[in-house]
Amino acid sequence: MYEDILLPFDGSDGAAETLHHAAEIAHWDDATIHVLFVADTTRDSVTVVETQVVDALVQEGEDIVEEAEKTLRTLGGNYDSDVVQGNPAPTIVEYAERYDHDLIVMPTHGRKGVSRYLVGSVTEKVIRLASVPVLTVRMQPDEQLAFPYENILIPTDGSANATHAAEHGLSLAASCNATVHALSVVDDTSLGLNVRSNISGRERKQTATDAVDDLVSEAETHGVTNIVRHTEHGTPIEVILETIESSDIDAVVMGTTGRRGTDRILLGSIAEKTVRLATVPVITVQHGE
Repeated sequence: MYEDILLPFDGSDGAAETLHHAAEIAHWDDATIHVLFVADTTRDSVTVVETQVVDALVQEGEDIVEEAEKTLRTLGGNYDSDVVQGNPAPTIVEYAERYDHDLIVMPTHGRKGVSRYLVGSVTEKVIRLASVPVLTVRMQPDEQLAFPYENILIPTDGSANATHAAEHGLSLAASCNATVHALSVVDDTSLGLNVRSNISGRERKQTATDAVDDLVSEAETHGVTNIVRHTEHGTPIEVILETIESSDIDAVVMGTTGRRGTDRILLGSIAEKTVRLATVPVITVQHGE
């Protein structure tokens, strides 16, 4: 499933916990983890030490990735590391694309002191920019995440973007032998009581049903036989979060954009809200050109 996993890393508690989850995935898939520290060139970090000009963030980054390597050695598996300079979010994206990484793993929060490039806003920029799937993890200290995933939630609205993301989710589910929860939300919160609204409501429900049917059919072609259908009414983000809780979901796979008409479940704002609020890993997938 994965061969090369990029882990942007700043040594914070959130990043350290995420490293363990990334190592689990890499060990299971015999993948290589590439630890990356980005010395933020948008900040003034150059200083003089014993008449030599040095970049304090680069030096800090070298120490941080060395600690990450020590942890990875104890966990086993293949790894390497790099320290680069640049504007964090675009640098992470360009690095992943240049070296053909097939997954970026990031926490949704990072250090609040010296190195801030893993704070949620930067993670969200990576999600918007990356053509590579991004796995985000919001973890509490000492929290353990289950892997391989047993229950994977795939929200869909039937759009090309949703279908593209679903392909990734179904491949992951097949690899993990996981149960797929196919979810489509009928967002009828804005509908009135007139006839035209009722017709629109029926059309929305049919669209949602068709989207789930298409996802189930595609799942079967991937050899995924354990499938649970969910066609729910409500606000998309609320339904997604409720389904995570009620169905013991281990991970969510969704597109970062979606249909711009009546069904808006996969618009960027919904994906970003899911990343911020979900208590399980979320894999966001951009629609390829």
